Amino acid sequence: MDAEPVIPATVAEPKKSDLKVRLASAVVMLAIAGTAFWFGGIALDLFVAAVGFGVFVEYVLLASKIADGPPRLASMVIAGALYIGWAALALAVMPEPLMLAVLGLVICTDTGAYFTGRSLGGPKIAPAISPSKTWSGLAGGMAAAGIWAALVVLTAGYLISAMGPTGPSLASAFEVTNVGVAALVGAVLAVFAQAGDFYESWLKRRAGVKDSSRLIPGHGGLFDRVDGLLPVAIIAGTAWAASQAGL
Repeated sequence: MDAEPVIPATVAEPKKSDLKVRLASAVVMLAIAGTAFWFGGIALDLFVAAVGFGVFVEYVLLASKIADGPPRLASMVIAGALYIGWAALALAVMPEPLMLAVLGLVICTDTGAYFTGRSLGGPKIAPAISPSKTWSGLAGGMAAAGIWAALVVLTAGYLISAMGPTGPSLASAFEVTNVGVAALVGAVLAVFAQAGDFYESWLKRRAGVKDSSRLIPGHGGLFDRVDGLLPVAIIAGTAWAASQAGL
């Protein structure tokens, strides 16, 4: 009796990666943001205002899915306007070098948290809100942000020393700056950046959506991109404005 032919198992086609789409979107976003920074002034202010308005629209859409009535929706919209508007205003009024430093700190926080969390894993911070966030990731983000802040302050001190009679000096840069305090401030700001991330994740969980919108292919919405930036911008911008006012 002939053996029955062997039917090969069906091999599931691998899911197409969205890496190319994500990279293309990232390039476009960087080009737009880079152009705004290049022109500076009113162009940069308009860019910040446009992003802030887009984030607010996405926030309102999330709030409309969460609120159980007009009074609740109105209170959420007011709170969102204050939160997002304050962050946008803080970014608009701060000098461009400080804005770049703030953006770099948030990027370092996200990058450090991502790679440390994936490498070490460990206990989750709040699995019901954001299942991927771990305590090890938070520590990695704080470390990366602390290093970034220390380097920014040290670089500023080095540039200041270059204007002195002896010329640029790394030793002088250490004398006129407090790298340890800068690193500590950076680490603390990283916690606020992660808190902003958790806040948006909580909103999306309540609204029952994965992304704040589909505006950016492969990346979700504007709110998804700047959730950690908002609280850091508020703190840094307010602190800078207070220092300028002599408070």
